[in-house]
Amino acid sequence: MTPILPWTSGLVSLALFTLSASAASLADNKTYEYIVVGTGPGGGPLAANLARAGHSVLVLEAGDDQTENVNVSQWVNFNAAGNDPATRWDFFVKHSDDEEREARYLHRTWRKTDGNFYVGIDPPAGAKPLGIYYPRAGTLGGCAMHNGCLTMNPNDLDWDDIAETTGDQSWSAENMRKYLIQMEKVHYNSTYKHGHDGWLDMTMLDPGYSTSADAKQLTRLAAQAAGLSAADTSKLLAQDRVNGDQPDRDNLVGPFGGVSHIKPDGRRSSPGYYVRDTVKEGKYPITLSLDTLATKIIFEKSGKKPKAIGIEYLQGKSLYSADPRYNASDKGTPGKAYASKEVIISGGAFNSPQLLLLSGIGPAAHLKKFSIPVVVDLPGVGQSVADNYEAGILTLGKRAVTGLGEIFPAFWKTSQSAIRDIYMWCGGFSFEGFWPGFPGTHGPNQYECALVHMNPRSQAGVIELTSADPRAVPAINLNFFKDGADRDLSAILEGVNWVRSWLSKVDAASSDSLAPFSELHPCEGQVGRQNCTVASQKTYLKEQAYSHHATSSCRIGADGDKLAVLDSKFRVRGVTGLRVVDASSFPKVPGAFPVLPTMMISVKATEDILRAARGRE
Repeated sequence: MTPILPWTSGLVSLALFTLSASAASLADNKTYEYIVVGTGPGGGPLAANLARAGHSVLVLEAGDDQTENVNVSQWVNFNAAGNDPATRWDFFVKHSDDEEREARYLHRTWRKTDGNFYVGIDPPAGAKPLGIYYPRAGTLGGCAMHNGCLTMNPNDLDWDDIAETTGDQSWSAENMRKYLIQMEKVHYNSTYKHGHDGWLDMTMLDPGYSTSADAKQLTRLAAQAAGLSAADTSKLLAQDRVNGDQPDRDNLVGPFGGVSHIKPDGRRSSPGYYVRDTVKEGKYPITLSLDTLATKIIFEKSGKKPKAIGIEYLQGKSLYSADPRYNASDKGTPGKAYASKEVIISGGAFNSPQLLLLSGIGPAAHLKKFSIPVVVDLPGVGQSVADNYEAGILTLGKRAVTGLGEIFPAFWKTSQSAIRDIYMWCGGFSFEGFWPGFPGTHGPNQYECALVHMNPRSQAGVIELTSADPRAVPAINLNFFKDGADRDLSAILEGVNWVRSWLSKVDAASSDSLAPFSELHPCEGQVGRQNCTVASQKTYLKEQAYSHHATSSCRIGADGDKLAVLDSKFRVRGVTGLRVVDASSFPKVPGAFPVLPTMMISVKATEDILRAARGRE
């Protein structure tokens, strides 16, 4: 039976939380004040907050509860979580319409004739190309349950741009900070105001890099290359340069102390646990229905605009075809639920636009291809998809580094941007993208600085239906480097060159030194080699860049923007009673990692919805 966790189930023991053997089916045709679809960084906090404010809430989650799965609960196992069939949803995307370019992607995935995967550029006979692997999490808590927990408030300009675009000053960086403080439970010292009573634990990882001689040298050289005084490296790394409230925060560069959404004991903190604990307390009007795939938004004619009044769903395990355990013969059990106030869609950047399209909201011509009745011709649904570019400089040192204790993050600002536009972390690892079974390894001597290019200029990704079947995965083409390619590639290469500038200064004279470093990519050979051209490096970066921060497929925009799906209050244009609150809502990718800003907008949306309930919106 489908696990159902009604708000009256507060006495259930944590060990039996999924209740797979004892749950009752979700009551068909029942009415709640709010229905929230999805329990990730957007929907999870919103649902819990509305229930804690006294409103009856139904939360639909297509996955099950893996909160006690050690791959999820222990943050250091995040790569294992990304590969765990119990948590993962397998998406495959294109980076462009150029088949020759796609074929050169080293980690392209194929389906072999025996049903297994092949990864590479020389597939066996009969293998069919699937695309570039893009793992998502189909479980309670969404992608905040398999990510690396890196937690960064975006640059202030990212928030201020939304305020300027929409004319809604509640989006200003100054105002958005209050939502961060509301949900924070900070476990580190800072000279800036932070929250200490919220549901999201925030920890600055122990700076083991300050005690390793090699790490001290690397961070000192990086700090000097950023124009900083590094007399006291450990002090520099302990500064709150990520989530502080400095007036010049957008321009702070060099090494810093990394903040993560984890508890001091190393356990993950995320929306999944917040929803779980809200249900477990047993005193709030929240019903959590796991293994429940939302298939269609129900509308009624109400005045001049259609009104969202409910959700159609299917109950059953692994009903979405991205789930590696999917069985096409299992059709699930259909049902309906109704909302007296609002329906909120929080399925994420891929699934929220899919659900809108299946429900008749989107480009009319596209809907008609699948004989879907048009509720609202909204051309921006599934369009303007954005994603940060990710790449790196990978080397082999003279000897192995000592592990996680030598990893440090850093910011850099390139000549292509008015604010810092490169986030990186450096250490003894190899992370070159996603494919089934990721990550790879180049042996114990590997050393990499992995780069995230923030604020990319191209925002041309497209998500389209492949079928009217809600269990089918949509087609996703991110259209990388379609616009502003040279400036974006120049920025990434500037980040790589900045790393080279200080790696080349590591003292190689010591018998115990990591240096010299032999570069594996973007160029083979020693750092400083002469056979590597700017053009060849940009080609490599263009063809091998990867990503996992998709946003903006149902984006907020100004009233006159024909591709704007949402207004500044997350309301879907052309209908009433319907909002979208998740990463798809952002006009562009916020900062380096959307997870924290998505949680922040979840708190903001709570405020907007409660104001509407009081008749003040």
